[in-house]
Amino acid sequence: MATMGDIAKCLGVSKGTVSKALSGATDVSETMRKSVLETAVELGYSRVSRGGSGRRVAIFVENMAYENPDDFGRDIITGFRKLAEPADYQVDVVALNEEIQRELPYDEYMLRGGYQGAVFLGMTLLDPWMRDFRTCSTPAVLYDNHIKSNPLITHVGIDNDEGMDMAVARLVDLGHQRIGYLSSALGSYVYQARYKSFFNALRQHRLDAHQYVAGYSYRISECLERHLPRLLDKGCTAIICSHDLLAHTLLIHCGELGIRVPEDLSVVGIDDIPLCRYTTPPLTTIRQNRTELGKCAFHALSSQLGQVPISTLLLHAELIERASIGPVPPAKQGR
Repeated sequence: MATMGDIAKCLGVSKGTVSKALSGATDVSETMRKSVLETAVELGYSRVSRGGSGRRVAIFVENMAYENPDDFGRDIITGFRKLAEPADYQVDVVALNEEIQRELPYDEYMLRGGYQGAVFLGMTLLDPWMRDFRTCSTPAVLYDNHIKSNPLITHVGIDNDEGMDMAVARLVDLGHQRIGYLSSALGSYVYQARYKSFFNALRQHRLDAHQYVAGYSYRISECLERHLPRLLDKGCTAIICSHDLLAHTLLIHCGELGIRVPEDLSVVGIDDIPLCRYTTPPLTTIRQNRTELGKCAFHALSSQLGQVPISTLLLHAELIERASIGPVPPAKQGR
């Protein structure tokens, strides 16, 4: 592993200058600081290689609410902190955007900030740092995203295959033989994974697994307007949605159309956000235990910092059954 001495030798400066540049000292010019950071990354220097000094990690959050008690990201962050702070880690929560990612590559940003590693919530496949993760030298844990071939990147989430199989199996027990799927656009790893898991579950239960039993769109309103009539025309008696907000909107839309849930159509969501208990009717969903996901992220990151390269950590899924599913309508039994 590269040292500060290696960086100093490469740039023809003193180790003291390198140390000041890495720590953000004000008496080092921005040009020199940038040169030190770029050289450190090129040489493979990492704060982890310094014996674990400066136990500081970051949680980067993008496209996910986390500031209020019921926000999805809040419980994940809380779960992480419950383990990290007693272990003497300083945890910084950073609101991430594309501008930050374009300003500095991931490794350089982490060196400048003095971070040993990070957890990422809510990133999309198009984020600039997603490319950096393929070759970065700073450990990162990605919630619901997966990067192959870099041993310093860990994916954490729930077992989507297991969760989808639970949902489909329960609907089959209730007599449903034609099950549809509605999803937000497949621009993220998790929506792609859930889409594949849905069709895997259909095949596992020997149900119709043709592409016409599913639909996806960028906007929720567009998804329902474009695809719900087609799924109903195909005889779907149950619909699984890629997330709870889509399922909640589907419940409202069904009420406007005079479709009774669950008498005419059963509906299942994914995530078990707090809203699920208060929808009309209360929503059946595949739970993500967000506090445990946060703890899982800490275990993954601490393992990476201990030079144990973990690829994936998945929590078991749990089906939370409420009043939005029921037996297949008698008029459609056997179809």
